Amino acid sequence: MAGGRCGPLLTALLTAWALAAASEADPKQAAMPEEQSLVLPMTASNWTLVMEGEWMLKFYAPWCPSCQQTDSEWETFAKNGEILHISVGKVDVIQEPGLSGRFFVTTLPAFFHAKDGIFRRYRGPGIYEDLQNYILEKKWQAVEPLTGWKSPASLTMSGMAGLFSISGKIWHLHNYFTVTLGIPAWCSYVFFVIATLIFGLLMGLILVVISECFYVPFPRHLSEHSEQSRRSEGAHGAEQLQDAEEEKDDSNEEENKDSLVDDEEEKDDFGDEDEAEEEEEDDSPAVGLDEERSDSQDQRPLRDAQGEGEPDETEEDVPEQPRHSAGTAAAEDALRQRKSQHADKGP
Repeated sequence: MAGGRCGPLLTALLTAWALAAASEADPKQAAMPEEQSLVLPMTASNWTLVMEGEWMLKFYAPWCPSCQQTDSEWETFAKNGEILHISVGKVDVIQEPGLSGRFFVTTLPAFFHAKDGIFRRYRGPGIYEDLQNYILEKKWQAVEPLTGWKSPASLTMSGMAGLFSISGKIWHLHNYFTVTLGIPAWCSYVFFVIATLIFGLLMGLILVVISECFYVPFPRHLSEHSEQSRRSEGAHGAEQLQDAEEEKDDSNEEENKDSLVDDEEEKDDFGDEDEAEEEEEDDSPAVGLDEERSDSQDQRPLRDAQGEGEPDETEEDVPEQPRHSAGTAAAEDALRQRKSQHADKGP
């Protein structure tokens, strides 16, 4: 009897406890399975996946309000990635500063389109409709690609990625000193300055050691021979300069001598010409007189013949005598003028 009564009572108590627990439980606080995100986080180790196929990348920071506003649109765009035949990824610039340097991201959020390793910057709004039209209508073909040294896969941007990664590590270390350990900020700055100086000295020492290891000294006899050759070349060059100067001096002296000789010859020529002119002037009056005398002698028999044949024309021959006398007077005046001119030139 007692055992039969305890069984139903225990069952009732358990049922009442279960109903009380169910009534107290809040259905909103029940754990719901989270949807798996289709956006692939990109890191320095897997970023080379974007070199194949078609991708859309988003660079963001957790503290960026604009980046947070586009998160839902980006998730919706990733869900339709299979329909659009495109992969969707995201990069946290705080956790991956090297990738932000590789793509040279200066503003947030930043979007990039990749097609078979060719990258283009998407500058439109990060809204689902615009992103979908950008892929379906192939608007990315009108955008200039990042080629040459601007390409994220180039050697230049790889070096930029290294610099950004180093700066990110320094920033994390500074936060560790100031936030975790509670060290003042100026102490952290002093530490980094000293570390930079020590690192520079070590790098200089390493370069000196490398140069000493790879430097091959010349043998002694070769160095002496090279010095002798240099000296001989210098002496030969000095001799050539001296010879050139002497040749110049000799040529100048010869030119001066030639010019003096030419001047003297010109003077002699001028003197001979003057003497010849004087002699001609001296001879010209006598020649003129002889010519006049011969003309007068030739004209006398003509006059006699004319006088015999034509006695009436004697009167016309009379005025010829004063003509001859006028010519002799003009010749004498010309001789006097020339003599006076030579006399003036003589002193």
